[in-house]
Amino acid sequence: MSTLRIISLIILSLALHSCFKKDEAVPVHPRGPVKTDTIAMTDTYKYQVYFDLASGTTVSTNIRTASDLGFEGSEEGWKIILNTSDFMKVADLGLIPFGQSHDTSGMKWKFDKSDGSADSLAFGKWFSIINGDTVSLNHVYAVDRGLDNLGIPLGFYQLVFDSLKHGTYYFRSAQLSGNNVHAGSVKKDPSVNFVWYSFSSGGSVVKLEPPKNAYDLLFTQYTTLLYTSVGEAYPYLVTGVLLNRNGVEAIKDSTHNFSTVTLQDVMNTPLSVSLDAIGYDWKTFNFDAGSYTVRTNIFYVIRDKSGYFYKLRFVAYYNNLGEKGYPVVEYQAL
Repeated sequence: MSTLRIISLIILSLALHSCFKKDEAVPVHPRGPVKTDTIAMTDTYKYQVYFDLASGTTVSTNIRTASDLGFEGSEEGWKIILNTSDFMKVADLGLIPFGQSHDTSGMKWKFDKSDGSADSLAFGKWFSIINGDTVSLNHVYAVDRGLDNLGIPLGFYQLVFDSLKHGTYYFRSAQLSGNNVHAGSVKKDPSVNFVWYSFSSGGSVVKLEPPKNAYDLLFTQYTTLLYTSVGEAYPYLVTGVLLNRNGVEAIKDSTHNFSTVTLQDVMNTPLSVSLDAIGYDWKTFNFDAGSYTVRTNIFYVIRDKSGYFYKLRFVAYYNNLGEKGYPVVEYQAL
């Protein structure tokens, strides 16, 4: 090959190389802007608010006293839960005739644990499986409906679960005196985590919870267990955030800086499926001042129902009128 031909090939090679741009590193950047929203629960915590992170919208709102019992909606579901925002509790009276008159003296009350674990429900496993069928234990339960948002007692009921057949729960309820017996039923709905039922107005199914693929967080009061200095547990009504049971996970992060944390910083962090992983302790109460202070130095890493990561922190708890119960959240997709 002649010297002239070699030189020509080198020039052609350089010319072709110059036609292509050099690879440029794409800088790491957030998937979305920082958003701020105010959740209007009101100063008496009257409302429960379902919130979706992706759209940044309130999906639905309901009065917290609108329901009493939640019946699991999935095909294989069996759990029956309490509306813990009303401080509800249950006492198992055992195998006794339904419809007798009772008073509450000596009853041993149970609460649903706020982490959502199936082995810590007040009703527990209310059935046994016999030859593939769900057969009720036929225990009678006393139900304390708890308190409304003004602290007024909502009354007592007695309840017995009869069966779960063909996707429908069957049960009977009455006042604790034995009066006003009512036969109730709740049909499963796989689109929601729980189908809700109210004892009010003779008993009825109430459509409260949005579809389980429509929200991530529930802002609400709820019952949790606190502990004395000697380790004794006692129930307490708190105000905070519960996770959607449909795949949402979260963890508190007090290590990273909220403003600079990236997806790479947190994507391998073990997250929790506990409903109260965010919970209520993002604020503290000053008894001397009689007011709440938000802990802005901590934030939460959340993986939403679709698998996307978010960072979220609380920046306020009062509205412009100085009323509590209006938490302000700042959040961003990572």
